[in-house]
Amino acid sequence: MTGVCGCCGALRPRYKRLVDNIFPEDPEDGLVKANMEKLTFYALSAPEKLDRIGAYLSERLSRDVARHRYGYVCIAMEALDQLLMACHCQSINLFVESFLKMVRKLLEADKPNLQILGTNSFVKFANIEEDTPSYHRSYDFFVSRFSEMCHSSYEDPDIRTKIRMAGIKGLQGVVRKTVNDELQANIWDPQHMDKIVPSLLFNLQSGEGTESRSPSPLQSSKKEKESPAELTERCFRELLGRAAYGNIKNAVTPVLMHLDNHSLWEGKTFAVRCFKIIMYSIQSQHSHLVIQQLLGHLDANSKSSATVRAGIVEVLLEAAAIAASGSVGPTVLEVFNTLLRHLRLSVDYELTGSYECTNIGTKIIKEHEERQLQEAVIRTIGSFANTLPTYQRSEVMLFIMGKIPIPGMHPTLPSTGSGPEGNRMIQVMLLKSLRQVTCGFQTTNMLTALPNSFLDPLLSFALQEDAEIRLLVLEILVSLIDRHDNLPKFSTISIISDISVLKLKVDKCSRQDNLFMKKHAQHLYRHIYLCCKEQSSVRPHFEKLYSLLALISMELANEEVVVDLIRVALALQDLALSSEEMLPVYNRCAVHALSSAYLNLISQLTTVPAFCQHVHEVIEMRQKESPYLLPEDVFIENPKIPKTLEKLEGELLFQQAKITEVLGGSGYNTERLATPYVPQFTDEDRLSKRKSIGETISLQVEVESRNSPEKEERTPAEEITFETLKNAIVDSVGVEEQEKERRRQVVEKFQKAPFEEIAAHCGARATMLQSKLNQIFEITIRPPPSPSGTITSSYGQTQSRSVPVYEMKFPDLCVY
Repeated sequence: MTGVCGCCGALRPRYKRLVDNIFPEDPEDGLVKANMEKLTFYALSAPEKLDRIGAYLSERLSRDVARHRYGYVCIAMEALDQLLMACHCQSINLFVESFLKMVRKLLEADKPNLQILGTNSFVKFANIEEDTPSYHRSYDFFVSRFSEMCHSSYEDPDIRTKIRMAGIKGLQGVVRKTVNDELQANIWDPQHMDKIVPSLLFNLQSGEGTESRSPSPLQSSKKEKESPAELTERCFRELLGRAAYGNIKNAVTPVLMHLDNHSLWEGKTFAVRCFKIIMYSIQSQHSHLVIQQLLGHLDANSKSSATVRAGIVEVLLEAAAIAASGSVGPTVLEVFNTLLRHLRLSVDYELTGSYECTNIGTKIIKEHEERQLQEAVIRTIGSFANTLPTYQRSEVMLFIMGKIPIPGMHPTLPSTGSGPEGNRMIQVMLLKSLRQVTCGFQTTNMLTALPNSFLDPLLSFALQEDAEIRLLVLEILVSLIDRHDNLPKFSTISIISDISVLKLKVDKCSRQDNLFMKKHAQHLYRHIYLCCKEQSSVRPHFEKLYSLLALISMELANEEVVVDLIRVALALQDLALSSEEMLPVYNRCAVHALSSAYLNLISQLTTVPAFCQHVHEVIEMRQKESPYLLPEDVFIENPKIPKTLEKLEGELLFQQAKITEVLGGSGYNTERLATPYVPQFTDEDRLSKRKSIGETISLQVEVESRNSPEKEERTPAEEITFETLKNAIVDSVGVEEQEKERRRQVVEKFQKAPFEEIAAHCGARATMLQSKLNQIFEITIRPPPSPSGTITSSYGQTQSRSVPVYEMKFPDLCVY
């Protein structure tokens, strides 16, 4: 019997004998290395036998798994791994099929050790670059199984961690094996991404306590023991780094769905971390695709709670900051339009207090949550604007300005019946957005960057009675004019004895700046003056007005502008002295303090010693006798001002005549300096619908007759008073009534009069029209004079003779 068995064993194929010889009698001894080398050499010498070797190893391994002989299972997998690493012939595809069949068998086992063993073998296989493509290989099972392992809930925490890490490594292997192989099933298909991405996010979330590593996808040195969260992050970065343009959407959509399903937007932290990983890992030219998906997701969640929308907006804010110039992409205005639409929607929700939701009916709004959302949207708008070049930022500023409802200029935006309060809130929110966009805005050509279509509506807000709106306008103007970061040096109003300590950056005014001031200077001065007249103006308003005057002096000032600014400062002093304006005591003192602080600054900028001396003398006198006229006593937390302001005169005031005299000696225009500044009222007063539009009750209008030969003759001055205006309005109403009555009589006549009478009336009018036309034609249409002379008719009348052009005799000088 022994001889017979030996004889049968000798008849077995050689590859089977070689495979059997690698297994020792005791599995604990491990793989027989000498016999393994023989098997490897045989496989390399006879590659056509490789598929049979794989099939036989697979058969033995299946039998050992069924018999729970796990030692031999490990030996078989080690042999398969070594053969796989050594052989790269064309027939390896059939061997790989046997190998994957064995890995699948291990992954389906209940034992965690077998699952981990199979995963490790698959990872080794995934790192092999195959020479020949495979047309029929499928990895669907492995994607599903590895994803399932990522969600393992095994009782023992150590084993659970090992299983999850094995699942993550397996997914990483699948991605590496399939992502660059066009012949494989597309791993970027939603059916695969919907399993891979949530599995990775689940493990990333479980280790949320650990901080994210460096934003760069470069690999750092591995720790001795890597946590599942760190391994997940590395795998997630690798997956996103391999994503092409057309695959970004499929990779990001499962992230959005996961955050929705697990209510992770409200916490913000994890959502922000996920998208930081995404933005740092994908190729920079694809950044705008992620931004567009986030904006679309924000639209889809327009009826979600304010905390969810705020979370999405916060993620947008962080993503825009990372993506920098590539964040907006080709549709610049569409990004801002979406954000402004949600800002408007939030204001409507806040005003109505609730909104209709399809799933849960009416939902009550929490006001503080909507406010937080609005602030987040405004910050995000600013973050996007900071990534844009100057010309695009100017377009965005114009775009936002076009969205603001301005009385008399821009129509009120459609709303859910929120009324005037809704319009005011929208104005405030959009102006805050505009302030964010203008923050850090710098341009060399103010004239093109700030056209009339932007400045005119903006300045019209300076006439609004709402103090918050006026303050926002001043902040925007200051931000636009400050191009050398001088603003922080003028954040507070004070008397500075030596401005050299401020280290101001002053450049020579360019030609474009001169043109800008020539066009818009009077508008700016006028609005500065009118803002000081406002009784609702408080300390922040005066501080911004001081900053605006100071920045104009350094950024946009030429000799003419300096003269005008001094005139405005003196006009403000006269405004505070005037008893007709009915300003509160605090406002009078504040205007005096503003005027003194600015004259102190401009006197040192002009470097005219006599001007500086006069200003210094007045300030010293005020410090001794009236400190409440200086900023140090006015612009503090508890202003030190009297209850009533006595009449000021003499050395306590800046004298226009004295300033004109000292500046005239330095070459400044004395005629212009001696002329008091008076703001001219324009249509903006009407457009802004101010209650104080009737401030100018009496205007003296004097028209000089230019056609009179004697200069002394002038038309008498016409006094326009309140009664005159009232009579003009009443007369216009009477004229309108007469016109309506006349039209009514005409209509009634054509409805009731006989046909013959109407025909005779129309015929008479037609005859009259024709006679007038004949007279006009007779006067205007005459035959042209003929060079050949005239003919006298028999009746003694001169008659022009028409001569063809070719027969006319022209003078020599007329012929070329």
